[in-house]
Amino acid sequence: MSKLGKLAAALALATVMGAPAFAQSGMVVGFSQVGSESGWRAAETAVTRQEAEKRGIDLKFADAQQKQENQIKAIRSFVAQGVDAILLAPVVATGWDDVLEEAKEAEIPVVLLDRNIETTDDSLYLTAVTSDQVHEGKVAGDYLVGQVGSKPCNVVELQGTTGSSPAIARKKGFEEAIAGHDNIKLTRSQTGDFTRTKGKEVMESFIKAENGGKDICAVYAHNDDMAVGAIQAIKEAGLKPGSDVMVVSIDAVPDIFAAMAAGEANATVELTPNMAGPAFDALEAYKKDGTEPKKWIQTESKLYTQADDPKAVMESKKGLGY
Repeated sequence: MSKLGKLAAALALATVMGAPAFAQSGMVVGFSQVGSESGWRAAETAVTRQEAEKRGIDLKFADAQQKQENQIKAIRSFVAQGVDAILLAPVVATGWDDVLEEAKEAEIPVVLLDRNIETTDDSLYLTAVTSDQVHEGKVAGDYLVGQVGSKPCNVVELQGTTGSSPAIARKKGFEEAIAGHDNIKLTRSQTGDFTRTKGKEVMESFIKAENGGKDICAVYAHNDDMAVGAIQAIKEAGLKPGSDVMVVSIDAVPDIFAAMAAGEANATVELTPNMAGPAFDALEAYKKDGTEPKKWIQTESKLYTQADDPKAVMESKKGLGY
Protein backbone atom coordinates (compact mmCIF):
# COMPACT_ATOMS: atom_id res chain seq x y z
CA MET A 1 0.00 0.00 0.00
CA SER A 2 1.27 3.47 -0.86
CA LYS A 3 1.94 6.09 1.84
CA LEU A 4 -1.14 7.96 0.64
CA GLY A 5 -3.22 4.81 0.88
CA LYS A 6 -1.94 4.11 4.41
CA LEU A 7 -2.83 7.65 5.46
CA ALA A 8 -6.33 7.29 4.00
CA ALA A 9 -6.78 4.00 5.84
CA ALA A 10 -5.61 5.55 9.11
CA LEU A 11 -8.01 8.44 8.71
CA ALA A 12 -10.87 6.07 7.98
CA LEU A 13 -10.02 4.04 11.10
CA ALA A 14 -9.92 7.23 13.20
CA THR A 15 -13.38 8.14 11.90
CA VAL A 16 -14.76 4.76 12.91
CA MET A 17 -13.05 4.66 16.31
CA GLY A 18 -13.73 8.32 17.18
CA ALA A 19 -11.40 11.28 17.60
CA PRO A 20 -8.04 10.64 19.24
CA ALA A 21 -7.98 11.30 23.01
CA PHE A 22 -5.36 13.98 22.64
CA ALA A 23 -5.82 16.45 19.82
CA GLN A 24 -2.84 18.15 18.23
CA SER A 25 -3.87 21.52 19.68
CA GLY A 26 -4.26 20.20 23.23
CA MET A 27 -6.67 18.28 25.40
CA VAL A 28 -10.11 17.10 24.30
CA VAL A 29 -12.53 17.91 27.11
CA GLY A 30 -16.22 17.09 27.35
CA PHE A 31 -18.40 19.66 29.12
CA SER A 32 -21.83 18.60 30.42
CA GLN A 33 -23.60 21.85 31.24
CA VAL A 34 -26.84 22.06 33.25
CA GLY A 35 -28.52 24.20 30.60
CA SER A 36 -29.12 27.90 30.02
CA GLU A 37 -31.65 28.66 32.73
CA SER A 38 -30.02 31.91 33.79
CA GLY A 39 -27.76 34.74 32.70
CA TRP A 40 -25.05 33.42 34.98
CA ARG A 41 -25.21 29.98 33.41
CA ALA A 42 -24.87 31.50 29.93
CA ALA A 43 -21.82 33.45 31.13
CA GLU A 44 -20.23 30.31 32.59
CA THR A 45 -20.66 28.57 29.25
CA ALA A 46 -19.21 31.52 27.33
CA VAL A 47 -16.22 31.90 29.67
CA THR A 48 -15.54 28.14 29.56
CA ARG A 49 -15.48 28.26 25.76
CA GLN A 50 -13.19 31.32 25.85
CA GLU A 51 -10.80 29.61 28.29
CA ALA A 52 -10.74 26.44 26.17
CA GLU A 53 -9.99 28.38 22.96
CA LYS A 54 -7.26 30.39 24.68
CA ARG A 55 -5.54 27.18 25.84
CA GLY A 56 -5.97 25.22 22.60
CA ILE A 57 -8.42 22.79 24.21
CA ASP A 58 -10.99 21.06 22.01
CA LEU A 59 -14.22 21.48 24.02
CA LYS A 60 -17.09 19.09 23.37
CA PHE A 61 -20.22 20.84 24.69
CA ALA A 62 -23.48 19.18 25.76
CA ASP A 63 -26.49 21.17 27.02
CA ALA A 64 -28.56 19.01 29.41
CA GLN A 65 -31.60 21.30 29.40
CA GLN A 66 -31.76 20.87 33.20
CA LYS A 67 -32.27 17.09 33.02
CA GLN A 68 -29.97 14.66 34.81
CA GLU A 69 -30.71 11.88 32.34
CA ASN A 70 -29.31 14.08 29.56
CA GLN A 71 -26.13 14.64 31.56
CA ILE A 72 -25.68 10.92 32.16
CA LYS A 73 -26.07 10.26 28.42
CA ALA A 74 -23.55 13.03 27.64
CA ILE A 75 -20.97 11.63 30.07
CA ARG A 76 -21.33 8.15 28.57
CA SER A 77 -20.91 9.66 25.11
CA PHE A 78 -17.75 11.48 26.22
CA VAL A 79 -16.38 8.21 27.66
CA ALA A 80 -17.14 6.41 24.38
CA GLN A 81 -15.32 9.16 22.48
CA GLY A 82 -12.25 8.73 24.69
CA VAL A 83 -11.96 12.38 25.75
CA ASP A 84 -9.06 13.43 28.00
CA ALA A 85 -11.28 14.85 30.73
CA ILE A 86 -14.85 15.76 31.59
CA LEU A 87 -16.27 18.92 33.14
CA LEU A 88 -19.59 18.37 34.89
CA ALA A 89 -21.93 21.06 36.24
CA PRO A 90 -24.39 18.67 37.93
CA VAL A 91 -28.08 19.54 37.77
CA VAL A 92 -28.74 17.75 41.08
CA ALA A 93 -26.47 16.47 43.84
CA THR A 94 -27.32 12.74 43.88
CA GLY A 95 -27.38 9.83 41.43
CA TRP A 96 -23.91 10.14 39.85
CA ASP A 97 -21.96 7.18 41.21
CA ASP A 98 -22.62 4.68 38.41
CA VAL A 99 -21.78 6.94 35.47
CA LEU A 100 -18.75 8.49 37.20
CA GLU A 101 -17.51 4.97 37.96
CA GLU A 102 -17.61 4.34 34.20
CA ALA A 103 -15.46 7.45 33.61
CA LYS A 104 -13.05 6.36 36.37
CA GLU A 105 -12.68 2.88 34.83
CA ALA A 106 -11.87 4.58 31.52
CA GLU A 107 -9.22 6.66 33.37
CA ILE A 108 -10.95 9.92 32.42
CA PRO A 109 -10.74 12.52 35.22
CA VAL A 110 -13.93 14.42 36.03
CA VAL A 111 -13.96 17.97 37.40
CA LEU A 112 -17.12 19.34 38.99
CA LEU A 113 -17.97 22.96 38.14
CA ASP A 114 -19.89 25.36 40.41
CA ARG A 115 -21.92 22.56 42.03
CA ASN A 116 -20.99 19.57 44.13
CA ILE A 117 -22.37 16.04 44.38
CA GLU A 118 -23.24 13.68 47.19
CA THR A 119 -21.19 10.48 47.04
CA THR A 120 -19.50 8.09 49.44
CA ASP A 121 -16.56 7.77 47.00
CA ASP A 122 -14.87 11.10 46.30
CA SER A 123 -12.31 9.36 44.09
CA LEU A 124 -14.99 9.47 41.39
CA TYR A 125 -14.01 13.06 40.64
CA LEU A 126 -10.63 14.82 40.54
CA THR A 127 -11.68 18.11 42.13
CA ALA A 128 -14.63 20.47 42.50
CA VAL A 129 -14.30 24.12 41.50
CA THR A 130 -17.06 25.92 43.37
CA SER A 131 -17.81 28.81 45.63
CA ASP A 132 -18.69 28.13 49.25
CA GLN A 133 -22.42 28.13 48.62
CA VAL A 134 -23.31 28.01 52.30
CA HIS A 135 -21.13 31.09 52.74
CA GLU A 136 -22.95 32.81 49.83
CA GLY A 137 -26.27 32.33 51.61
CA LYS A 138 -24.77 33.53 54.88
CA VAL A 139 -23.36 36.69 53.23
CA ALA A 140 -26.84 37.46 51.86
CA GLY A 141 -28.43 36.78 55.25
CA ASP A 142 -25.87 38.83 57.16
CA TYR A 143 -26.54 41.78 54.85
CA LEU A 144 -30.27 41.56 55.50
CA VAL A 145 -29.74 41.28 59.27
CA GLY A 146 -27.60 44.42 59.19
CA GLN A 147 -30.15 46.37 57.17
CA VAL A 148 -33.22 45.34 59.17
CA GLY A 149 -31.80 45.83 62.65
CA SER A 150 -34.48 45.17 65.27
CA LYS A 151 -37.46 45.83 62.99
CA PRO A 152 -39.92 42.96 62.33
CA CYS A 153 -39.22 41.46 58.90
CA ASN A 154 -41.08 38.66 57.12
CA VAL A 155 -38.93 37.15 54.37
CA VAL A 156 -40.05 35.05 51.41
CA GLU A 157 -37.52 32.77 49.71
CA LEU A 158 -37.20 31.77 46.06
CA GLN A 159 -35.24 28.53 46.11
CA GLY A 160 -33.20 27.11 43.26
CA THR A 161 -33.83 23.76 41.57
CA THR A 162 -35.03 21.22 44.12
CA GLY A 163 -32.22 18.85 45.08
CA SER A 164 -29.44 20.95 43.56
CA SER A 165 -26.42 21.70 45.74
CA PRO A 166 -26.77 25.52 45.42
CA ALA A 167 -30.42 25.40 46.53
CA ILE A 168 -29.57 23.25 49.55
CA ALA A 169 -26.46 25.23 50.55
CA ARG A 170 -27.74 28.76 49.90
CA LYS A 171 -30.83 28.03 51.97
CA LYS A 172 -28.72 26.63 54.81
CA GLY A 173 -26.35 29.61 54.87
CA PHE A 174 -29.17 32.15 54.89
CA GLU A 175 -30.98 30.38 57.71
CA GLU A 176 -27.74 30.27 59.72
CA ALA A 177 -27.37 34.04 59.30
CA ILE A 178 -30.87 34.90 60.51
CA ALA A 179 -30.89 32.34 63.33
CA GLY A 180 -31.19 34.07 66.70
CA HIS A 181 -32.78 37.16 65.13
CA ASP A 182 -36.35 36.52 66.18
CA ASN A 183 -37.60 39.65 64.42
CA ILE A 184 -36.69 38.10 61.05
CA LYS A 185 -38.97 35.25 60.00
CA LEU A 186 -38.80 33.11 56.86
CA THR A 187 -42.54 32.87 56.17
CA ARG A 188 -42.66 31.28 52.72
CA SER A 189 -40.18 29.25 50.67
CA GLN A 190 -40.69 27.64 47.26
CA THR A 191 -38.59 26.68 44.26
CA GLY A 192 -38.41 29.09 41.34
CA ASP A 193 -36.14 26.61 39.50
CA PHE A 194 -33.46 29.29 38.96
CA THR A 195 -35.50 30.87 36.14
CA ARG A 196 -36.86 34.38 35.72
CA THR A 197 -40.29 33.19 34.58
CA LYS A 198 -40.79 30.79 37.48
CA GLY A 199 -39.39 33.34 39.94
CA LYS A 200 -42.06 35.85 38.83
CA GLU A 201 -44.79 33.21 39.00
CA VAL A 202 -43.88 32.09 42.53
CA MET A 203 -43.46 35.68 43.75
CA GLU A 204 -46.95 36.47 42.44
CA SER A 205 -48.33 33.63 44.56
CA PHE A 206 -46.40 34.90 47.61
CA ILE A 207 -47.80 38.39 47.11
CA LYS A 208 -51.39 37.09 46.91
CA ALA A 209 -50.88 35.05 50.09
CA GLU A 210 -49.26 37.93 52.02
CA ASN A 211 -51.84 40.72 52.00
CA GLY A 212 -51.05 41.86 48.47
CA GLY A 213 -47.35 41.85 49.36
CA LYS A 214 -47.78 44.39 52.19
CA ASP A 215 -46.74 41.78 54.77
CA ILE A 216 -43.48 40.99 52.94
CA CYS A 217 -40.40 42.83 54.16
CA ALA A 218 -37.86 41.16 51.85
CA VAL A 219 -37.39 38.52 49.20
CA TYR A 220 -34.29 36.34 49.22
CA ALA A 221 -33.65 34.66 45.86
CA HIS A 222 -31.09 31.91 45.31
CA ASN A 223 -30.14 33.56 42.03
CA ASP A 224 -30.49 36.94 40.32
CA ASP A 225 -32.75 35.73 37.51
CA MET A 226 -35.44 34.70 39.99
CA ALA A 227 -34.91 38.04 41.74
CA VAL A 228 -35.49 39.94 38.48
CA GLY A 229 -38.72 37.96 37.98
CA ALA A 230 -39.73 38.80 41.56
CA ILE A 231 -39.02 42.50 40.96
CA GLN A 232 -41.43 42.47 38.03
CA ALA A 233 -44.11 40.80 40.15
CA ILE A 234 -43.61 43.33 42.96
CA LYS A 235 -43.98 46.26 40.55
CA GLU A 236 -47.09 44.78 38.97
CA ALA A 237 -48.58 44.50 42.48
CA GLY A 238 -48.19 48.27 42.88
CA LEU A 239 -45.27 48.08 45.33
CA LYS A 240 -41.73 49.43 45.05
CA PRO A 241 -39.02 46.76 44.93
CA GLY A 242 -35.92 47.82 46.81
CA SER A 243 -37.88 49.94 49.28
CA ASP A 244 -41.34 48.48 50.01
CA VAL A 245 -39.85 45.01 49.55
CA MET A 246 -36.09 44.52 49.84
CA VAL A 247 -34.51 42.27 47.21
CA VAL A 248 -31.39 40.25 48.03
CA SER A 249 -29.99 37.57 45.73
CA ILE A 250 -26.91 35.70 44.49
CA ASP A 251 -24.87 35.56 41.22
CA ALA A 252 -24.13 39.22 40.32
CA VAL A 253 -25.33 39.16 36.71
CA PRO A 254 -25.62 42.46 34.76
CA ASP A 255 -29.42 42.67 35.01
CA ILE A 256 -29.35 42.76 38.80
CA PHE A 257 -26.89 45.68 38.66
CA ALA A 258 -29.30 47.49 36.35
CA ALA A 259 -32.00 46.87 38.96
CA MET A 260 -29.73 48.13 41.74
CA ALA A 261 -28.92 51.26 39.74
CA ALA A 262 -32.67 51.86 39.45
CA GLY A 263 -33.11 51.34 43.21
CA GLU A 264 -35.13 48.15 42.62
CA ALA A 265 -32.68 45.64 44.15
CA ASN A 266 -30.59 45.97 47.29
CA ALA A 267 -27.74 43.46 47.17
CA THR A 268 -26.25 40.50 45.33
CA VAL A 269 -23.46 38.07 46.18
CA GLU A 270 -21.10 37.43 43.27
CA LEU A 271 -20.58 33.96 41.87
CA THR A 272 -17.74 34.17 39.35
CA PRO A 273 -18.55 32.54 35.99
CA ASN A 274 -14.88 31.60 35.50
CA MET A 275 -14.87 28.14 37.01
CA ALA A 276 -13.14 26.75 33.92
CA GLY A 277 -9.84 28.60 34.41
CA PRO A 278 -8.99 26.87 37.71
CA ALA A 279 -10.45 23.60 36.35
CA PHE A 280 -8.22 23.63 33.27
CA ASP A 281 -5.20 24.59 35.41
CA ALA A 282 -5.82 21.53 37.57
CA LEU A 283 -6.34 19.25 34.58
CA GLU A 284 -3.24 20.46 32.76
CA ALA A 285 -1.06 19.88 35.84
CA TYR A 286 -2.62 16.45 36.40
CA LYS A 287 -2.11 15.41 32.77
CA LYS A 288 1.46 16.72 32.73
CA ASP A 289 2.91 14.95 35.76
CA GLY A 290 0.06 13.44 37.78
CA THR A 291 -0.17 16.36 40.21
CA GLU A 292 -3.30 15.85 42.33
CA PRO A 293 -5.20 19.10 42.98
CA LYS A 294 -6.95 19.91 46.24
CA LYS A 295 -10.33 18.19 46.39
CA TRP A 296 -12.04 21.57 46.55
CA ILE A 297 -10.89 24.70 44.72
CA GLN A 298 -12.84 27.57 46.26
CA THR A 299 -13.77 30.78 44.44
CA GLU A 300 -14.55 34.16 46.05
CA SER A 301 -18.03 35.31 47.15
CA LYS A 302 -18.20 39.12 47.06
CA LEU A 303 -21.14 41.24 48.25
CA TYR A 304 -22.33 44.11 46.03
CA THR A 305 -24.85 46.75 47.12
CA GLN A 306 -26.30 49.98 45.69
CA ALA A 307 -23.25 51.77 47.14
CA ASP A 308 -20.87 49.93 44.78
CA ASP A 309 -21.57 51.93 41.59
CA PRO A 310 -23.77 49.25 39.98
CA LYS A 311 -23.66 50.92 36.55
CA ALA A 312 -19.86 50.63 36.45
CA VAL A 313 -19.96 47.01 37.58
CA MET A 314 -22.54 46.23 34.92
CA GLU A 315 -20.30 47.74 32.23
CA SER A 316 -17.35 45.66 33.43
CA LYS A 317 -19.32 42.46 32.90
CA LYS A 318 -20.15 43.12 29.24
CA GLY A 319 -18.65 40.59 26.87
CA LEU A 320 -18.80 37.72 29.36
CA GLY A 321 -21.84 36.12 27.74
CA TYR A 322 -24.51 37.11 30.25
